[in-house]
Amino acid sequence: MARKITYSQAINEALAQEMARDDSVIVMGEDNAGGAGAPGEDDAWGGVLGVTKGLFHKFPGRVLDTPLSEGGYIGAAVGAAACGMRPVAELMFIDFMGVCFDQIFNQAAKFRYMFGGKAVTPVVIRAMYGAGLRAAAQHSQMLTSLFTHIPGLKVVCPSTPYDAKGLLIQSIRDNDPVIFLEHKLLYTREGDVPEESYAIPFGEANVVRDGDDATIVTYGRMVHLATDAAARLAKDGIQVDVIDLRTTSPLDEETILESAERTGRVVVVDEANPRCSIATDIAALVARRAFRSLKAPIELVTAPHTPAPFAGVLEDLYIPSADAIAQAVLKTRS
Repeated sequence: MARKITYSQAINEALAQEMARDDSVIVMGEDNAGGAGAPGEDDAWGGVLGVTKGLFHKFPGRVLDTPLSEGGYIGAAVGAAACGMRPVAELMFIDFMGVCFDQIFNQAAKFRYMFGGKAVTPVVIRAMYGAGLRAAAQHSQMLTSLFTHIPGLKVVCPSTPYDAKGLLIQSIRDNDPVIFLEHKLLYTREGDVPEESYAIPFGEANVVRDGDDATIVTYGRMVHLATDAAARLAKDGIQVDVIDLRTTSPLDEETILESAERTGRVVVVDEANPRCSIATDIAALVARRAFRSLKAPIELVTAPHTPAPFAGVLEDLYIPSADAIAQAVLKTRS
């Protein structure tokens, strides 16, 4: 039975259900056991944004507070995964991934290949990402393409509470390392989520809106801005496909190409900087595989190639908007 809960609550519920199902699942991270109070206090927050609140009492000994050493505890999580555990490590901000690239890129992502497929590393690394909270350049980055580039990693970017729960459950059950990215402006967003456990397979995009006039491809928070743009365009009789990728690795190329070949007009939306991004990768895919079907050049809507600004008026201009997305669609029709 479905009921409305927030994105944050959906993640918490996925963690709780998987910890109840499988004793090898552990949760670890900075303040994950306590947060605003001492570890385990009834009113303790549970992580920087309260996502793990309440899990300490439900699963004694399996929710671990870690030192402020991302490289240390991500290394511990990778090692635990290699030894039979299923750790879910919260890295707080994606911006802090830089201090543990070796553990992620050279260890977790490589074990299966280095040991001829005989080793698995079922670790999930959760991190919030994206701009919009006036958190400045060191706490607002979109590093999705960095992790998507690395063979051996799976990269998940849920846009709704429903997807957050189902994709996190799938991530925990997967035998490969998963980078699970949560846009910080989505935590309070509500949606219908079933109480029962369910998993959403990787590599299956969700077409959240149908249309034959153009295709918008995006992921994460940008899905909601894309659907807003599509609703505006519909008032003028322009119907567009909006594709929510859900995962950037694996990528659902088939859904993207089918839509691109049918509509002939493609707009790719990515909050990240444009160089070597998910947006440019998808544009290259469409240009290579669906070129003869295109009726107009592919349009990209991205952040500029600069760090995220702190000033509110500048940050609002920095982040792609529904209006910019709608204008890009119109440009493909001009």
